[in-house]
Amino acid sequence: MKYLLFDLDETIFDFKQAEAAAVKRTLGQLSLPAGDEVARRYSEINKSQWERLERREITREQVLVGRFQILFQELGISADPAVAREIYESYLSQGHYFVPGAEELLKELFGRYQLYLVSNGTAKVQEGRLRSAGISPYFQEIFISQEVGYNKPDVRFFDQCFGRIPGFAPREAIIIGDSLTSDMQGGRNAGIATCWFNPEKHPCTMEWQPDYEIHELGELPGLLAHLSEPKPV
Repeated sequence: MKYLLFDLDETIFDFKQAEAAAVKRTLGQLSLPAGDEVARRYSEINKSQWERLERREITREQVLVGRFQILFQELGISADPAVAREIYESYLSQGHYFVPGAEELLKELFGRYQLYLVSNGTAKVQEGRLRSAGISPYFQEIFISQEVGYNKPDVRFFDQCFGRIPGFAPREAIIIGDSLTSDMQGGRNAGIATCWFNPEKHPCTMEWQPDYEIHELGELPGLLAHLSEPKPV
């Protein structure tokens, strides 16, 4: 393998921790209920809305505002979801939390492979978190769907990315990510190898299996080394 395409949230960054902190701060600033249960419910709504975006059922703008609109309706709260969205994104773009082993993995792989980032996140949020983490130099290029114009798993997202990678060869590429519906389906659509990062060992819910599966990021170098071994003839 030569080209490694990494998802960002829940693969490199611990998004759940960042999400919970940001939504609690947002609701607190608006003098709204901001406990753990509300944060968990927001997370469930947010996940379902992003999955609808992947299926092209709604737009990105509908995701970003609609998740708060749904939450406020459920809680019987009269608050402006557009205002909540702006506050939330501001908090979310500040700071970062790494998935265990992520920073060490990037250091180990840097210079041995061409690393790329492929994210469905909002551009200003991801750019702020990447600046905070200082990991942008590890990547040859960073592809954020809002800037690319298409979202994972749409093959057009990958076509745009591949067109910007000099000499790109699909057979030498692999995508590493936590999402079956976004990362693994996207890699499958694009005709590249897929590696599912599944730390909680969830069962695969797709009708097909990812090409590879790891439960800790530290397993990836060994897998890549194995894939680079000469095949018997």
